[in-house]
Amino acid sequence: MNRREAVTALSALALPGPRAIAQGKKLPNILWLTAEDNGPEWGCYGFPLVRTPNVDLLAAQGVRFTRAFAPAPVCSASRSAFMTGTFQIASGAHHHRSHRKDGFKLPAGVKLITEYFRSKGYFTCNVGPNFAPGVDGRGKTDFNFTPEGKPFDGTQWSQRKPGQPFFAHFNFQATHKGPAFPAARKFNNVLVDPNKVPLPPYWADHPVIRDEFANYLDAVNHLDWQIGEVMKRLEEEGLAENTLVAFFGDNGRCLLRGKQWLYDAGIHVPLVIRWPGHGIEPGSVREDPVSLLDLTATSLGAAGVELPKTMHGRPLFGAGAREREHIFAARDRCDITVDRIRAIRTRHYKYIRNFMPDRPYTQHNDYILRSYPTFSVMKELHAAGKLSGAELVFMQPRKPEEELYDVTADPHEVNNLAGSAAHQHIRKALRAKLDAWIEEVNDQGRFPEKPEAAQS
Repeated sequence: MNRREAVTALSALALPGPRAIAQGKKLPNILWLTAEDNGPEWGCYGFPLVRTPNVDLLAAQGVRFTRAFAPAPVCSASRSAFMTGTFQIASGAHHHRSHRKDGFKLPAGVKLITEYFRSKGYFTCNVGPNFAPGVDGRGKTDFNFTPEGKPFDGTQWSQRKPGQPFFAHFNFQATHKGPAFPAARKFNNVLVDPNKVPLPPYWADHPVIRDEFANYLDAVNHLDWQIGEVMKRLEEEGLAENTLVAFFGDNGRCLLRGKQWLYDAGIHVPLVIRWPGHGIEPGSVREDPVSLLDLTATSLGAAGVELPKTMHGRPLFGAGAREREHIFAARDRCDITVDRIRAIRTRHYKYIRNFMPDRPYTQHNDYILRSYPTFSVMKELHAAGKLSGAELVFMQPRKPEEELYDVTADPHEVNNLAGSAAHQHIRKALRAKLDAWIEEVNDQGRFPEKPEAAQS
């Protein structure tokens, strides 16, 4: 049996479709453990220096996806997508933290997934960083639209009726820049040694840069402890056996050339799913490209929801499951920085289209200036003429119109093959697929943003 046949066999066994659940099987609880600004820097993904026994255990008990991607490289756009199952560029939710005060509504047929869960009798709750039982701590939403009615029923699954199934969305801030980074160093007994961190080639080797990356890894270690506390509670309350648990990042790591960009560092996220007794082989690994929109489809399918045509995800297991050949992602305005970038990612290649190539990677962005020590160091080194090779890529005065990367040979995406004669057939094929997707989701500026919105 080859790998594709094995995945097909697994899909046939796992996650019964809506009809099977409707015929009397007990509805499962759905638990999403969402990490902010988090890439696959985990022990189970083979990343060194981190100590992540809880997520590693989750992967050992379930299935780990090696090529999972967010639909956008920033939280509000990504969350607006996976919380509706619809690409943000198709719903008008593509600009970061837009439409918060103008009453913008989702298009007809697009709605929050909590409405679908409620239709099946679920209690829906959004749980924040302070997730202790009995604490009324609301979690992050960050939608780029105004929801119809209450987006969630509560803030703890303990608030549900006896025996009622729940959809619980836990939101963890440990890997988000801000107070969480120094808090991680106060919490952890053993800190990551900055001198040992493996730097990507597009950063200079500098103590400040090493320290920032090491601090991020400290935050990953802190986050793992938090995941363990939730899983412990699930076990203690006897809920683990009938709960589909999914751990994932809302977008990639909050480090230079990661968050806000469509390189893998900005959209490649961890995704681990565990559901005991439903045909998922413990410790199994999926290498096909998947989108977080597929997690949405999978979770709703497990709850017996017939997926509407407005949803762009597909189930990862069971009825309707089939492997993807590629995923799509989009970046638009982030903070005050206007841009428009689209990408397609296969197993081996990434094609990026920059619609505003005149705007450099380094155009002004308050958030990056304030939060990324690495950026300030890179600017200083560049001004002093001390950068070379891949370190210069991010500092160029303009972006190329097209970018093509062999992500197998060049995982850090620094060798642009868009102009390579030997790769023109790949560039043209991926560009055609990207153009077709843009047309399919009607990414044609149907939702113009008010000028003042860009100041959010």
